[in-house]
Amino acid sequence: MKQLVVATRNKGKMVEITALLAGLVDQVSSAADFVDFPETVEDGATFEENALKKAREASAFSGFPALADDSGLVVDALNGRPGVFSARFAGEGADDAANNTRLLDECRSVPDADRQAAFVCVLAFVTPEGVERLFSGRVAGRILAAPRGEGGFGYDPLFLVDGFGRSMAELTLTEKNSVSHRARAFKAFRTYLETIA
Repeated sequence: MKQLVVATRNKGKMVEITALLAGLVDQVSSAADFVDFPETVEDGATFEENALKKAREASAFSGFPALADDSGLVVDALNGRPGVFSARFAGEGADDAANNTRLLDECRSVPDADRQAAFVCVLAFVTPEGVERLFSGRVAGRILAAPRGEGGFGYDPLFLVDGFGRSMAELTLTEKNSVSHRARAFKAFRTYLETIA
């Protein structure tokens, strides 16, 4: 594929996405590479709805195939929250630190044995010709009582990855790109791209 527009301004996410698409897409652009790129109102009730809405708007605006993801943290003891509100768990405009603080506050009384959680990612791929495809990925883990690690972004320092004994923020980029929810969704997307190449 010659060009793909990714509907995000998140630099950390773009680093991961560019690495995950290496060799399959000639040019990967982000929302930050365009003037007046639309800010999608993420008002869907599910990751799928939000991802599709972002990809549709990005493709319509740019005239190129577009990829959007909606991803977040689902905590069993919080009835699936923060879910689709992961990026704004502590309120509109909240940063990672504020969101992490709220998560720790809400999990304070949850025993270690009941801190199961998962990172979920849904990718939506939309072309100007009307092709629409969804790909999903999930990784299980637990919520830590305090942050660990310097890597990653978002809730990574609070997410202990099942089978690793380390937080997502303690994994190298190579390790993260082999096990993360986004990596799993992108593996399915790469397989799809290979079939249409």
